[in-house]
Amino acid sequence: MSADVGAPWLVVGLGNPGPGYAMNRHNVGFMVADLLAARIGGSFKRSAKGQAQVLEGRVGPPGPGSRRVVLAKPMSFMNVSGGPVTALRDFYKVPTANIVAVHDELDIDYGVLRLKLGGGDNGHNGLKSMTKAMGPDYHRVRFGIGRPPGRMQVADFVLKDFSSVERKELDFFVDRAADAVECLLAEGLERAQGTYNG
Repeated sequence: MSADVGAPWLVVGLGNPGPGYAMNRHNVGFMVADLLAARIGGSFKRSAKGQAQVLEGRVGPPGPGSRRVVLAKPMSFMNVSGGPVTALRDFYKVPTANIVAVHDELDIDYGVLRLKLGGGDNGHNGLKSMTKAMGPDYHRVRFGIGRPPGRMQVADFVLKDFSSVERKELDFFVDRAADAVECLLAEGLERAQGTYNG
């Protein structure tokens, strides 16, 4: 299933709402969405249904190469992201293949990106909820956070803030992930994979 060039895109940064979660590894999707919003020059507002913060705009170069996009940050918790995303998909009439989930990924080294279309959820509760709500055929921009050290539980690791060492490069990696999203929308998955896949 390929993207519909004429239809809008829905780019969903996955995370948990509230200031206590803002710098968690699990919230890197929100960080990328915030940077994309800053590039567009707008600010997030509550959606009509109140389940997400959204911003409508265009990404890419002016003219025929630009793409209409709805940026979204679900205001539910991560494990029930599917409801808000499905509501936005239906409201904006976005084909599932034009949805991009930006999320943290345990099985990839810190800062490494992998873009793909479809696939499993790999234990990620946000993806699990989205796939249950609408099937697996959406794009993913997977932002590597690495595995927990020692015997630390996965849930504890993803809900901890990035370490001071990680934060030294975090802005660079978030910037690169935002570039990857823009490339995916403007030039397609194959080009974006060739440029950004780790």
